[in-house]
Amino acid sequence: MSRKYVLYFDDTGSRDPDKANYAQRKDAMDCFGLGGFLIKEEDISEVFTRHKTLCQKWNITYPLHSQSIRGGRNDFSWLRKNPEKGYLFQAELNDFLLSLPIIGIACVIDRPTYIDRYRDRHEKLWFMCKTAFSVLVERSAKFADEQGRKLEIYYEETGKKEDRDIVAYARELKKMGSPFNPTTSGKYQPLLPNDYARIILGEPQRRTKKLALLQIADLILYPMAKGGYDQTYRPYQSLKEGGKLIDSWFSEEERAERGIKYSCFPAQKE
Repeated sequence: MSRKYVLYFDDTGSRDPDKANYAQRKDAMDCFGLGGFLIKEEDISEVFTRHKTLCQKWNITYPLHSQSIRGGRNDFSWLRKNPEKGYLFQAELNDFLLSLPIIGIACVIDRPTYIDRYRDRHEKLWFMCKTAFSVLVERSAKFADEQGRKLEIYYEETGKKEDRDIVAYARELKKMGSPFNPTTSGKYQPLLPNDYARIILGEPQRRTKKLALLQIADLILYPMAKGGYDQTYRPYQSLKEGGKLIDSWFSEEERAERGIKYSCFPAQKE
């Protein structure tokens, strides 16, 4: 059997482009993204071991949840109540992420620009998850294939409809290929249906946040998304400087087509 890369991914933000009454976030982000990391199948057990060691040291019996850790809320309220202990944990968590044999990958879409750009072109806008999933999976599949490996996909469950959509999108890729306009997407050399069928093993499998690898996907997705707005954001810089992002595998010229995808960001001229 061929060896494989496994893609673990989570989501961030609302996938609905028409989300009403959006309250401006303190972090100045208004986006939807899907992302996480690629890992060789033979490295997965090492990650489980490192995750278990970290949690045991800090007496953590609940999932590592990015939003709760950043805000010092819920199970992680102790981070806010004991700043010195919180600082030590945050530093160790960063070292933990940088020690893992993973490759961060994501597709992040800026909502306001997406709406401005496509509202007049389409009678009804896609939920942004279709775009994000198609880009994320295509880039992951290309990478795995070039490394002589198949691709297996796991994602964190969100809701029955959303989970069904993920599986439907994957089936569509295998049946029809990329859903994007072939004229405008030609420069990205999209995979063909038989490519997806050949590279991707089975269908995306949903799991809960109890799975350690999806906790890690959650932890690195936010910095990747934030990096689209602020490349000086320290957690993003740490991942970048530590060679933990897929961008590090490609030249600067190749990254737009092969690296983390920041779609419809204001500075872009697509």
